[in-house]
Amino acid sequence: MAARPESDMSPRQMPVGSLARAVAAGEVQVVAPATDGTPAAHRAAAEAAQAADGAQPATPVSPTAPATPSPIPWQHTPAPRPADAVRGLPPVTIALVGAGNRGQSYLSWAQANPDRARLVAVADPLAERRAAVSSGDASVRQFDDWRELAAQGRIADMVIVSTQDRQHAEPAKAFAALGYAVLLEKPIAPTEAEVREIVAAIQDTGVLFGVCDVLRYTPYTDLVKEVVDSGVLGRLIDVQHLEPVGWWHMAHSYVRGPWRQESTSAPMLLAKSCHDLDWLRYVTGLRIEQVSSFGSLTEFRPENRPAEAADRCLDCVLEPTCPYSAPRLYLGTLRADGPVWPVSVITSRTDEAGVIEALRDGQYGRCVWDSDNDVVDHQVVAMRLEGGAAATFTMTAFSEQTHRQTRIFGSHGFAEGDGERVRVVDFRTNTTHVLDSGVLGGSNAAGDHGGGDSGLMDHFTAAVATGDRGWVRSGPVESLDSHLAVFAAEDARHSGAVRTVGQVDDPVPTH
Repeated sequence: MAARPESDMSPRQMPVGSLARAVAAGEVQVVAPATDGTPAAHRAAAEAAQAADGAQPATPVSPTAPATPSPIPWQHTPAPRPADAVRGLPPVTIALVGAGNRGQSYLSWAQANPDRARLVAVADPLAERRAAVSSGDASVRQFDDWRELAAQGRIADMVIVSTQDRQHAEPAKAFAALGYAVLLEKPIAPTEAEVREIVAAIQDTGVLFGVCDVLRYTPYTDLVKEVVDSGVLGRLIDVQHLEPVGWWHMAHSYVRGPWRQESTSAPMLLAKSCHDLDWLRYVTGLRIEQVSSFGSLTEFRPENRPAEAADRCLDCVLEPTCPYSAPRLYLGTLRADGPVWPVSVITSRTDEAGVIEALRDGQYGRCVWDSDNDVVDHQVVAMRLEGGAAATFTMTAFSEQTHRQTRIFGSHGFAEGDGERVRVVDFRTNTTHVLDSGVLGGSNAAGDHGGGDSGLMDHFTAAVATGDRGWVRSGPVESLDSHLAVFAAEDARHSGAVRTVGQVDDPVPTH
């Protein structure tokens, strides 16, 4: 195959010698790179300046030396902005089914953007939750059961279904049949059969549908996908992806909280990490074809309970030094940040007495080694991607609670990201770029999932307002595909075998 002319290449694609000649000829603009104070960084900056003056570097740089900052700035490709597409259009009207933490998080975006979206109805069995999202607006219609809301017909443009995992199927199908655009909290459902049934029902009605795979909508994800799609990494070979759940988050949500049992919620990989397999599928553009998996509930078991431990943290002599202390987590958060998540989950009260009462009487004050939890606290998944690439995913409770971390290995470059920044190494030039996504939010529900919760609402409401489904990144087919990878991985974990991921057009399982 004929070599590509250098005149057609971007600066990042040029060989080192050609890049230097292009700089010397004035064909490429040089921006002096920031240095980190190391000799290598200063040398790179000096050589860039000399190249711009047409001079030869005083000292040749060894090709085996560590990569140095690139003198060529990264050329960002700005993503389209939903706000531009909806300018001048009326606000989208929203009905909310399930006004718990997740529903409240999505509604907070609407409350902050009244020109884009407006709540008109809410269904939740708890009056205090309905009141919280209604914010005193008497025009918001309130129902204690979603069926009562559905009986009114279509009274909003879209519905957000954010009930518990095992309560998704009925309302999602019912509101789709009424013509609502449906935004469904992840996971779609806890079984493959239910997921396929929901997706089939949605496709039969033809309504707009999205799954709350919020990681697809973060500025960081946009940046990672921009790097992958630019071609600087060449052909993708391997990916390593880590979800550091965090020791206290595991205790809150998956040992003491509502996602602690598979029978009442879903397996950990589905409830917590379907985000991650979906994210890998999205940023790489490669389908997951085969999987194997290992994981178990290792730490949070009765046999690991210290002899001196009490049934509840408030009565325990070990509480002051226990890493899983409930008083430290909830009272500490209340004192430092106010009644935000996770405090808002355990009580509707906003004072310390309310928190202590919840810890005395409720599930969140129990010893983590004597709960009724059964979901895994660590799991790894090995994946074969289409085209022969491979990926590994690790979910662990035993970490700080922070952003996901990823390494992507390509034939021509390497990238690693920490949820906020991406470092790119170009093998052609042995240079690096460090790119900042500008993420402002934190990595968890209290911090907008790194901009993902807001990004999801921004995009989905734009799709509803304009009728352009292209704004939805997590539609029925994409989400079904990533869910199938999760189901196959869980099968592999239980069987100890390598499993092939099902196809989106396979029939609905009968077992």
